[in-house]
Amino acid sequence: MVAHIVPRLPRPIQPLLRPLLRWVLAPLLTVLVASFVIFAALAQAPGDPVYRLLGNHATPAQAAYLRHTLGLDQPMLVRYGHWLVGALHGNFGDSITYRAPVSTLLGSRIETTLFLVLYAGALCLIVGVVLGVMSATIRPLSPVIAATSGIGVAIPGFVAAILLISIFSLALGWFPTGGAGSGFSDRLWHMTLPAAALATSWAAYLTQVTRSALVEQRGKEHVETARMRGLSTTRIFRHHVARNAAPPVLTVSALTVAGLIIGAVTVEAAFGIDGVGSFLVTSIQAKDYNVVEALSVLIVVVFIAATTLIDIAEVLLDPRLRGKASQ
Repeated sequence: MVAHIVPRLPRPIQPLLRPLLRWVLAPLLTVLVASFVIFAALAQAPGDPVYRLLGNHATPAQAAYLRHTLGLDQPMLVRYGHWLVGALHGNFGDSITYRAPVSTLLGSRIETTLFLVLYAGALCLIVGVVLGVMSATIRPLSPVIAATSGIGVAIPGFVAAILLISIFSLALGWFPTGGAGSGFSDRLWHMTLPAAALATSWAAYLTQVTRSALVEQRGKEHVETARMRGLSTTRIFRHHVARNAAPPVLTVSALTVAGLIIGAVTVEAAFGIDGVGSFLVTSIQAKDYNVVEALSVLIVVVFIAATTLIDIAEVLLDPRLRGKASQ
């Protein structure tokens, strides 16, 4: 009966529905659900930001007045509704610590963290893919690169930061020990060690994934057939090995973006960089919920955007997935 009630969509529109649901509506719904879960979790978190501002010696009347002023005495769903409407207009509320709009406080910090993450991401892709290809194609180097990448995966960001500061800042004096720098060249110099510390484990992991994907594709039947047909090694690698090995590498690259943002929390603290990561830590300690909510949702948005873009790239690279995406 439902089939008779729901009108059938015109045939030319049907192939557009699945990509629309998969790449537009589903990500938006995920962000909406995530924002509510984060807001509800923060609302139930222990501690009262009002007494954080007034101190433990504040009277109940003073606490009640400030709570009413900040809107914290309203039901959680009402507060979330107000926050959501404001967020859709670019207003994430005011920081109860700085008494300033959250969007204003995030502006310069997002720029700093974005520079660090992009710098580290570029290092990850270049080092990870190049070493992965070398490990898969140059047999004498394979054990050395495998051992090195294994060690790199096991090194946390803050340990890498300490090692890099000790060697390249304190011992050799090539790079500063902290700060974000000003201007492109100065910022590039200041951010080199933080980006390297942030990229170490992810570049090592990407090396392993790239090598495994290439080795797996190299042993496929269609690659053997291409060899028997007399195709050149370069053409076989480019058209039959690298192209089919790209999807898992792209997927890990998307996860790398989210991992770099999360890892920036410890690396920014180690190098004294006033970015989003260190701001998130201080805001959690101060129970500045508007800032924590905005930063948490921002991380979710970046993660979902990265995975969606990689999903689209995989479909464009693999013709077999194009039909499935539109079914």
